[in-house]
Amino acid sequence: MAETSHATHPLEAWRAALAELTWAVDGLVVKPEEPVAAADVRIDPTGPGAEAVERALGAPLPVEPNTWTATPAGQAIWLGPDEWLVTSGISRPHELEDALGKVVAEHGGAAVDVSAQRTAIRLSGELARELLSFGCSIDLRPAVFPRGSCAQTTIGQAGVLIAALGDGDDFRLLVRPSFAGHLADWLLDAAQEFR
Repeated sequence: MAETSHATHPLEAWRAALAELTWAVDGLVVKPEEPVAAADVRIDPTGPGAEAVERALGAPLPVEPNTWTATPAGQAIWLGPDEWLVTSGISRPHELEDALGKVVAEHGGAAVDVSAQRTAIRLSGELARELLSFGCSIDLRPAVFPRGSCAQTTIGQAGVLIAALGDGDDFRLLVRPSFAGHLADWLLDAAQEFR
């Protein structure tokens, strides 16, 4: 687990309620994920800097909009034409920033630690897509939003980065810590439909 600036998980007060929801509703698992190191990386995707980042990560940066790729330590998530969110479950935030910063600096790029910028909620099970559809305007059907897809959108009026993790109904919702409680409350309320 990566060190972050949070002494207490932003969703600590919601853990029991989310666990109870998971227990009470068949086909739905909602749980806060532990913090990971994250860096915002900016580099020209067509230049040698992107190739250097690929070698450092052990996986290519996704160049297709709204996609992510798995790395040996986490994910590389497309945020824009020359911007990615890179996560690592094995590095400390400053280590990830330093390592990627050294790689991209010589190619005119930048890497900045954003580990404390987002909190993750894992949502899975056969009811996950339906629950998300109550408050999300994008089409999350598997044919349109398969594994490897991601999008910046809103769910229950909270800005999130959503990533489809599996071939089935398995999602990671990345939300700012200040909106994490609101999103958890929204999920708990919207899931009442299934009780």
